[in-house]
Amino acid sequence: MNTSITETHNIRGLLEEKIQHEYLEKYLQKPKIDEEKLSLLTALVDHKDSLDEIQKQRYIITTMLVQIALDTHELVPAQNNSNESKEEKLSKQLKVLAGDYYSGLYYFLLSEIEDIEFIHTLAAAIKEINEYKISLYYKELDNLEDFFEATKKLDAMLLLHVAEFIYDSSLNQLISDWLFTDRVIQEKIEAEKSGHFPLQKKWQAYDETSTNTFFINKVNALIRNNKTEISRSCSTLPEKYSFFKSYIHDRLQDTECNNSSMVEEG
Repeated sequence: MNTSITETHNIRGLLEEKIQHEYLEKYLQKPKIDEEKLSLLTALVDHKDSLDEIQKQRYIITTMLVQIALDTHELVPAQNNSNESKEEKLSKQLKVLAGDYYSGLYYFLLSEIEDIEFIHTLAAAIKEINEYKISLYYKELDNLEDFFEATKKLDAMLLLHVAEFIYDSSLNQLISDWLFTDRVIQEKIEAEKSGHFPLQKKWQAYDETSTNTFFINKVNALIRNNKTEISRSCSTLPEKYSFFKSYIHDRLQDTECNNSSMVEEG
């Protein structure tokens, strides 16, 4: 396995086969695969020489199935609406069942690997994510920076557990910084097209008085600062992580090219 675009597409195809379910797709949108997490995970797993090709493939697919299950459960509203229609109730119930279904798939695949340590790693990640979600739900966030930091930790937690299992904790900060930066960049691009900014909508649940201008200014500052910090962190990576340094460098260049294209189009 290598981290070429073609190979990543092959892994994506295998993943799509696993999550295909005719009944669920009849009532729900097909689950979204986080492309950046898939690419980053593939880069991490691919460069671990002690893993054979089958292990690499299963590690990637099972981890992404967990991510899809978590993302699907995240779509379920935290509060019930007494006025919701029968169709809305059905959709909510199916989202819960869909998340459970994807979780079941990952348990099945892991049982084939017979890798108890990796099973424990993913189980520990899921437990920590669920605990963190509960604490975050009830926690009063003092400011937008705290909200960004909490979201960043929660968003990257699964991949951090996997990266630490495969290597050590050396890449944790860089991984979480990059995943959150990429998420903010992609959501900002989408917001400029459609006006829909999921991260901003979540923040407004904490602070209804927050203005669009305030939020966008904070987002722009975060992107600039994070890019600088990510570049600095890459420069200090040990030689054994040169593959990851190259990956992040290429992705930073991609974001610059996309940003330039948007400016020209605008």
